[in-house]
Amino acid sequence: MDYIQRKLNINERLNQKSVLLLGPRQTGKTSYIKNELGQSVKAKWDLLNSRTRRQLEADPQLLYDQIMALDINPETDILVIDEIQKVPALLDVVHEVIEEKKTRFLITGSSARKLKKEGVNLLGGRASKATLLPFVYEELEALGEKSLEEIFLRGMLPPAWDDDDPDAFLDDYISTYLQDEIAAEGVTRNLPGFGSFLQIAALQSGEQLNYSNMANDIGMSRQSIANWYQVLEDTLLGFQLPPWKKSVKRKSVSITKFYLFDVGVTRRLSEIEVPSDTQSDYGRLFENFIAMELKAWHDYNRRKETLCYWRTENGTEVDFVIGDDIAIEVKSSKNPTSRYLVGLRKIGEEKTFKQRILVCRENMPRMTDEGILILPWQEFLHRLWTSF
Repeated sequence: MDYIQRKLNINERLNQKSVLLLGPRQTGKTSYIKNELGQSVKAKWDLLNSRTRRQLEADPQLLYDQIMALDINPETDILVIDEIQKVPALLDVVHEVIEEKKTRFLITGSSARKLKKEGVNLLGGRASKATLLPFVYEELEALGEKSLEEIFLRGMLPPAWDDDDPDAFLDDYISTYLQDEIAAEGVTRNLPGFGSFLQIAALQSGEQLNYSNMANDIGMSRQSIANWYQVLEDTLLGFQLPPWKKSVKRKSVSITKFYLFDVGVTRRLSEIEVPSDTQSDYGRLFENFIAMELKAWHDYNRRKETLCYWRTENGTEVDFVIGDDIAIEVKSSKNPTSRYLVGLRKIGEEKTFKQRILVCRENMPRMTDEGILILPWQEFLHRLWTSF
């Protein structure tokens, strides 16, 4: 598969300072560097290379000596360090080089866990942080129009779109994650228990977190479940969606939701085939897909508004809220009826929202008499990246 240009613009940030680029495994960080930075990369250290890693683990100062031997133009040259979580101590060396030579680095990683755990120097504001997530639909359109069913089958990890057996790829991805990110980092000795946790986390992706109920289901402590969700966040395989709490008309809940980072991984962890559009799993996967599109748009554009959801104590809900301006409900129906608009009507009574949108599978956009915009999901995603 030819390289597909990504929505994330690292060059703008690198023009100002170094960048710490995090992202789950297989989201395309290596391809991104090769194709987006090109000739500006003066040198690269790949810490997945066992020889390079062993040398720098034994003597982090060796990196300093190697950099000092280079003829670097600080205006044009970029130094790349791949998978920094393998040798976090190198960040101290990077900090020193930035101070002395004003050199710019692009530092990548697939986990923030070790960086946080070891309390390493995170460059003290001398680098901005960015995250590369799986494909978004606007990127994927380079391969031609894709159906929701194919998106549910493959997910949005780039290699899945170049694989003849996407289920096998996703299964390998999940098992590699358990081996590399969990076992190797010593997060837990109970890998079977963690595997059960992952399956339930997938089945409950998009639901409010309830550590106690899950702990009872798995036979683990509530604290273990909370810690394992933190592992998913630290390894960039999911994110929490906080509740919108500014409601005046109705009392809202204060429990966060959690979404896994890829709809294909979510499906395989749930141990289901691609569902038909009459099954409840279809709507659940559709919401997970839209959640990650919003997450990527929010992160890539460095939006200041908080991405939330809204739910009242009596169960009225809106799936996504952007700041205090945009409310978005997601339904997989082709012909949404009035009952699908209840949450958007109720949140409209707060008088702060400029846009209320229902994302669904209708063929054409339309506006209701109440000012609710109903959009086909493809049109919504196009507007999200071009006009929001």
